Amino acid sequence: MMSKPNLILLHGALGSKDELQPLKELLKDDFKTYTMNFEGHGDSSTEETLSMDLFAQNLIDFCDEYQIENTHIFGYSMGGYVALNTARQAPELVNTIITLGTKFAWSPEIAARETKLLNPAKIEEKIPKYAGYLASLHGEVGWKKLMHQTAVLMNGLGGGKAFGKEEFSSISHKVYLGHGENDQMVTKEETKEIESYLPNATFYSLPKSEHPIVKVNKEILANKIKEILL
Repeated sequence: MMSKPNLILLHGALGSKDELQPLKELLKDDFKTYTMNFEGHGDSSTEETLSMDLFAQNLIDFCDEYQIENTHIFGYSMGGYVALNTARQAPELVNTIITLGTKFAWSPEIAARETKLLNPAKIEEKIPKYAGYLASLHGEVGWKKLMHQTAVLMNGLGGGKAFGKEEFSSISHKVYLGHGENDQMVTKEETKEIESYLPNATFYSLPKSEHPIVKVNKEILANKIKEILL
């Protein structure tokens, strides 16, 4: 019997591996599927400055710990960015990358707009249900700390730490860049622009999907992943 291919599922900013459990269940019959928390997320607190390089190292260390090689990677939102960064830093670990809802367009103005939304006090006041959800993922104190750390990360991307054409063009892996058709945070145009930079990339649109992972149809997504990889 042939062994199942490896597939690592990566969560987005302010997310955790728990959010990907429904997707993992849908894929477990066809793949040897893994999830992990980036530093500072879920039960993994940190005093480090959050960065795409730190998260790539988290993934490299995870693969080393579990002896994972030649793995496919699905990265939701920020997780897609981490997958691409890992492909640059440890190309031998990575087979095919699939992203969904990854924010590629960064500038000081975009970072300011996004970080303005990362105010724990206002979220507790205006959207208490969301505050409770984040607390369930990261702890009552942890989610607020993580939100501040994520704002620093986004400001760094807006301030010049985001990948440019040169970095993307150095990634030779097969990459499938996904855009949810109802995504209000990430545009189709910015996703297709990155497709033009990557040497071996394909754009796809995921129907009935908004940006938050909880509003992505997991069955449609799982079927798309299987269509691409199997």
